[in-house]
Amino acid sequence: MLESIRNVFKIPELKKKILFTALMLILYRLGSFIPTPGVSGEALKAFFSDKGQNSIFGLFDLFVGGNFERASVFALGIMPYITSSIVLQLLGSIIPYFEKLRKEGAEGQKKLTQITRYGTIIIGTFNAIGIAVFLQSMPNVVHSPGVLFTFTTVVTMVTGTMVIMWLGEQITENGIGNGISLIIFAGIIARYPQGFIQMFQMVKTGTMQYLTAIIVAALMIAITGAVILVTEAIRKINVQYAKRVIGRKIYGGQSTHIPLRVNSAGVIPIIFAQSVIMFPRTFATFVPNSAVSEFITRTLSPGHALYTVLYMGLIIFFAYFYTAIAMNPVEMAENMKKHGGYIPGILPGKNTANYINNILIRITLPGAIFFAIIAVIPEFMSKYANLPFYFGGTGLIIIVGVALDTLKQIESHLVMRHYDGFMKKGKLRGRSS
Repeated sequence: MLESIRNVFKIPELKKKILFTALMLILYRLGSFIPTPGVSGEALKAFFSDKGQNSIFGLFDLFVGGNFERASVFALGIMPYITSSIVLQLLGSIIPYFEKLRKEGAEGQKKLTQITRYGTIIIGTFNAIGIAVFLQSMPNVVHSPGVLFTFTTVVTMVTGTMVIMWLGEQITENGIGNGISLIIFAGIIARYPQGFIQMFQMVKTGTMQYLTAIIVAALMIAITGAVILVTEAIRKINVQYAKRVIGRKIYGGQSTHIPLRVNSAGVIPIIFAQSVIMFPRTFATFVPNSAVSEFITRTLSPGHALYTVLYMGLIIFFAYFYTAIAMNPVEMAENMKKHGGYIPGILPGKNTANYINNILIRITLPGAIFFAIIAVIPEFMSKYANLPFYFGGTGLIIIVGVALDTLKQIESHLVMRHYDGFMKKGKLRGRSS
């Protein structure tokens, strides 16, 4: 591992990409501490420590790296861009125009990117207006409420989102890894050091026993390893390509496979499920001291049986829903047939599509159940282990996914230049000229 890390900095191009990525992430973290004009950060932080963590605002704050809690200029984070991308992807399965752009290659992707940017501005504007109204509804948070504050907040936060989007695109083009994913990764993982420091302080003061701390650390390692295992798990479908004679040359005849991920939907089902289940609690906070709000707050709170069952059920539902949209067995079967490919023992066309669809249905269930369990781990860790910070759930899955994707890109650079990568053992083989 240490040898592979040294090899990374022996390749000038890779070294430049990594340093550029680090610089962009540093700029993002510095911008996270620039406050939005006219907002009291102390009052907003008090709200989150009191009742905001288990609301939709707490979920939102997780993805923006704590920027919403600090009321920084990056309070919207990159979420409007992600929302715009997801909406555009969903529309691609409904509106033929977007499906056509997706199939047009580089030019089509360029148009989709431009539409995504416009969508980001529109969604960001609505989000910023909602946040401005929300901030003004809270006591002692906004110094001078009014139209001017709303306008200033919208302009500031939408501009912050565009800056983050630009930083992400720069990382994708000139750095290493996916820029948008790395920005979310940086925001989530930035909370971990302070959380571990608090845990060590609890052990030192006797609030947490040494044995409990050791068990919690072991559980963290085991859970992280399990998430990596399931994230990388695939089901291979063998595909055979028939031989074709074109002129004097013979093409095809080789065997390959289609890798179907156990978790094709990624972290999207958890995000959707959290959003749906958190909305009633969020609205209940604005109608306090009523029987309905008290019932919603009690039954839809982490740790309640109804909350756990409903939350896990929604994750499994959205896993199937998003997989059905993202993976198109009919299109896969048609492309396979077009290029002379077939699955041994399965007739091309409709039978192949049904075969792939049945496999997707079977492998999605265990993946969805596993990530549903991972999603409810934080509430049990906080309740039974008295963990002082958020571990597991959406944040851990994002961290693992982004880290693996970035590691694979670094690995490809190393292998391409005949160095051993992180996932290979052996001595340095040297570099070609």
